[in-house]
Amino acid sequence: MANAASGMAVHDDCKLRFMELKAKRTHRFIIYKIDEILKQVTVEQLGEPTQGYEDFAAFLPDNECRYAVYDFEFLTEGNVPKSRIFFVGWSPDTAKVRSKMIYASSKDRFKRELDGIQIELQATDPTEIGLDVFKSRAN
Repeated sequence: MANAASGMAVHDDCKLRFMELKAKRTHRFIIYKIDEILKQVTVEQLGEPTQGYEDFAAFLPDNECRYAVYDFEFLTEGNVPKSRIFFVGWSPDTAKVRSKMIYASSKDRFKRELDGIQIELQATDPTEIGLDVFKSRAN
């Protein structure tokens, strides 16, 4: 099913891996990439459950757009362990304009395919998705 605005399809693996993250916690994060030749969103990288925020941030390229999902675990003020599933729209200022436009026009449709997103972040540089940002938005 292609997105009418951008013509992007969503590969079935994208939804499957997201369901694994959400239901089974088999991944800490998922990095998604738009394959412009195939005109579809695909899974680029899966984070192991033992990997943390630093690993996640390291997989976001400096000059290219990506979508990402991150399972952020934290403790509440009462020391109760919780987690929130974040959707990150990564669109660095240094990315090509065409790429930014394709990712922007496909984002909402792609996000709707991932049932269970709790918080969305849009970022153009690493400071906008720092660990402190995740902590402040999770509560």
